[in-house]
Amino acid sequence: MQEQESRATSYTTLAAGPGFRHEIEIKRSRFITVLRRADNEDAARELVAGLRREFHDARHHCSAFVLGPDRGLQRSNDDGEPSGTAGIPMLDAILKRETTPGVADLSDISAVVVRYFGGILLGAGGLVRAYSESVSTAIERAPLVRRRRLRICTASVPHSAAGRLENDLRAAKFVMAETSYGALDTVLRVAVTDEPEEIAAASERVLSLTAGTAELLPGGTEWIDVPLP
Repeated sequence: MQEQESRATSYTTLAAGPGFRHEIEIKRSRFITVLRRADNEDAARELVAGLRREFHDARHHCSAFVLGPDRGLQRSNDDGEPSGTAGIPMLDAILKRETTPGVADLSDISAVVVRYFGGILLGAGGLVRAYSESVSTAIERAPLVRRRRLRICTASVPHSAAGRLENDLRAAKFVMAETSYGALDTVLRVAVTDEPEEIAAASERVLSLTAGTAELLPGGTEWIDVPLP
């Protein structure tokens, strides 16, 4: 999804990892919510398929996902619950979640709610509230990160100097992308906003820290995870 053109320059998503689980019980029914980061539709649907195998004896495996920096791909499924009582409330819980005051930008997230029926009917309104609450509560507790489209600048330095330089740049609050290692040197990758002033500040910092022996070269843009403010 991220390779496509996008109007957005940042959005919020789950931190990288195996996913997040949270369970609530309402009138003896168990609602097990599983959230997982997904950047394409196949990955989102794989979560549903995997949970059908894991919770094969559950009555419902309802799902919703939102993908892309602009949240252009949105899907939901009631999986046997009355129409509109599960998938849509789950989708709304993702779309309406404010990650900062007044900003709802959560994306690249697949959510599945596994329901074990407890013998007490909840009614349409009760189901809507239960599925919405299940996903909202899970998101509230899940680890989130900001995903930003940043300019990647590179500097080649000797292996012996790379660790200290990277630490110095991190201490100066620069965002570091993945480092690569060659036979003769280490390539440090600094992620900055696409502003000439910030690129210049990063370049001057690298020149200062290396006594002018390393030059920071601007490259293309990439989507990078950074901590939430």
